[in-house]
Amino acid sequence: MADGVHAGAIRKLAWAPQPGPQTAYVNCPVFEVCYGGARGGGKTSGSLGEWLLHDYEAGQYARGLFIRRKLTDLEDTIEEARNLYEPLGARWQEQKSQFRFPSGSILRFRYLERDKDADNYQGHQYTRVYVEELTQFASDKPVMKLKGTLRSPHGIRCGMRATCNPGGPGHTWVKARYIDPGAYKIVHEEFTNPFTNEVQKLGRVFIPARLSDNPLLLEADPLYVAKLQQTGSAELVKAWLMGDWNIVEGAFFDGWKPERHQIRPVKIPSHWLRFTSFDFGSAKPFSVGWWAVASDDTRLLTNGGKITLPRGGLVRYREWYGMQPGQPNVGLKLTAESIARGILEREQSGETIGYRVADPSIWAESGGPSIAQRMAAVTVEGKGKVVQKRADNKRVADLGSIGGWDQMRARLEGEAPDRPMLVTFETCRDSIRTIPTLQHDPNRAEDLDSNAEDHAADDWRYGCMSRPWIMPAPSAPKRKDDWAGNENDFDDVDWKAA
Repeated sequence: MADGVHAGAIRKLAWAPQPGPQTAYVNCPVFEVCYGGARGGGKTSGSLGEWLLHDYEAGQYARGLFIRRKLTDLEDTIEEARNLYEPLGARWQEQKSQFRFPSGSILRFRYLERDKDADNYQGHQYTRVYVEELTQFASDKPVMKLKGTLRSPHGIRCGMRATCNPGGPGHTWVKARYIDPGAYKIVHEEFTNPFTNEVQKLGRVFIPARLSDNPLLLEADPLYVAKLQQTGSAELVKAWLMGDWNIVEGAFFDGWKPERHQIRPVKIPSHWLRFTSFDFGSAKPFSVGWWAVASDDTRLLTNGGKITLPRGGLVRYREWYGMQPGQPNVGLKLTAESIARGILEREQSGETIGYRVADPSIWAESGGPSIAQRMAAVTVEGKGKVVQKRADNKRVADLGSIGGWDQMRARLEGEAPDRPMLVTFETCRDSIRTIPTLQHDPNRAEDLDSNAEDHAADDWRYGCMSRPWIMPAPSAPKRKDDWAGNENDFDDVDWKAA
């Protein structure tokens, strides 16, 4: 127990956190704590135990709210809570879905099936809010709204606690907010009090959890690791066991591999066909992609080695993602004219765009010019216009048709392990940040969950559907010496973004 914090409470309660991250979690004084990672890491028991320690400190003034996304998940949590709390004198009140403790404190259990249900808690007062399975929330908005309930007229130190695993529709925003800054690194957000002009700070921190941190589970179920290893690929099992946030459980594009699909920037040959794809957004981000079509088999470098982009392969060499800085899935709210101007300004002098495809919804008219018409009317000196055509918006294939997601998957798979038909420059960071983490739609497995940050994926889909590709018939492999003198071998080129 770090520095003896809560030592008196532990002696009285006959409960103690396990050494390591769980101890750090229950002792952490930071306002906002995310405890996440591997399955079986002791996250739920850590939150339930943290409440006991908070109750010991705050007594009758402690008020807690325990949130999960789904009712079925909440039932398991309540059962675990009853096993822990009732021997200590807490009473479970079924009608109110809450525990009342001997001190007079109350801990309520609720689920938020819909994001807007968070509005129902306006006016509530809590000293602790616990959010379980944080990555099940596609947006951070309902979670942020719950922060408004954290206040105490009795001066009790309030805080938010959250637990999660990698994956889920909220993987992207959770990773950006908590995991990317680094484990145990406190990040402070500054706010100005409008009444006093005083600058105030709120901190947040991420504490990683691994299965090895929960020896009680491993002792009680020695075969737990073996059972996990039977349930998925080696990469997926690694995510479950180690809490690896770069490997996503249930990823829609599970074939995405950085060593195959993320290439170092190189100057694109001037004779390659270029085109753009566009997914519109205002309150949500828009996404623009610039693509080039390989005219011949071409060797390219990745961080993992070399790949060959076959003739007809697509390379995404530039993108513009309209997101508020540091706020995943929040758009810039730019006008159609501003977006068109930004597209033209990002294109280099002499860069020839063969065609442009865009989300068909931008041709909708409601008493005035459509977004597509407004974009096409913009001019920039020395540049062309953003004249686009309707993209094929078919998401999922059915009998006799081609689906966009199927085209993306086929191109990602490519002709062979070292011959993908779809790659991106490493500089296209928002595509790389969002696409590999997207999940399946829980109600339609062939589609992805559109509640997640899927805007870059949509513009990739439009690009792929503009050039449908079918796996060619097998042919004899090329010999190594076939590459000698190939003008499209970029191994010795100075790498720079186009």
